[in-house]
Amino acid sequence: MLQVKNVTFGYTKTKVLNAIDFNVEAGENIAIIGESGSGKSTLLKLIYGEYDLKHGQIYWKDEEILGPKHNLVIGYDFMKYVTQEFDLMPFTTVEENISKYLSRFYPEDKQKRTEELIKVVELEAFAKTKVKLLSGGQKQRVAIARALAKEPEILLLDEPFSHIDNFQKQGLRRNVFNYLKVKNITCIVATHDRNDALGFADQIIVLNNAEIIAKDTPQNLYKNPKLPLIASFFGEFNVIEPYGIVYANQVKIVPKSQLKAIVKMAYFNGNSWLIEAKYNTISIFIEHDFELKKEKIIYIEISK
Repeated sequence: MLQVKNVTFGYTKTKVLNAIDFNVEAGENIAIIGESGSGKSTLLKLIYGEYDLKHGQIYWKDEEILGPKHNLVIGYDFMKYVTQEFDLMPFTTVEENISKYLSRFYPEDKQKRTEELIKVVELEAFAKTKVKLLSGGQKQRVAIARALAKEPEILLLDEPFSHIDNFQKQGLRRNVFNYLKVKNITCIVATHDRNDALGFADQIIVLNNAEIIAKDTPQNLYKNPKLPLIASFFGEFNVIEPYGIVYANQVKIVPKSQLKAIVKMAYFNGNSWLIEAKYNTISIFIEHDFELKKEKIIYIEISK
């Protein structure tokens, strides 16, 4: 179990994190979300032992995670941290980067393990390619595979798929998170992307103003967002009194109702249209099956 106990931290006198307290069970996947500057990356670095703590403690099982004042080499063998900088060996191949930390005494096992991880991150065609020749997204995949090479007990991921093309991202995300579940590897991922969390996280932690403002399952947070900040992570939303926070797909256009609005704009979303309309004095967003013309009068119903 990972235990983060009442952690408060700041680079200056200003607190980046304040009274952060949570536990993570072995094998759990935890997503940390929040606006830029909310402390997501800082929290990962503290868990990794990159900074010294003056207030609070962090434990993995029975071992306290300590910073550079106590450890000459930052980090622990049971933990891997994939940053947005990658930290790869540019003049060696993909397979050499991944296999570097595997035992040389069992060459067949080493090769099999390397091939397995290359397949997980979908880089089979680039196994013999030097890392310096790869794109940013490909380097990101190498960094993830290398972190998994020694099967860490806990994996920290900072925006792990941010450099990867959208058409590759979905399959890769499934491969990686499914692999972590099979291997019972605890994962904490800091992300801006709801798709990193919705289908894979066991719990989501929401950071705002240096504090945890929510911690719950993706399903509960989606269905009952207590704040607009939380709803914004999941998609287009409205704040409509007396209904409160309402997602665009909860607003329906109907032939007649007591709620009247005027269409301002329509945005194509692929399998639907996002209709922006004026309701009373505010703009609202509605998910609709087809485009509507500007200035059209519509009637709406709200279901929650």
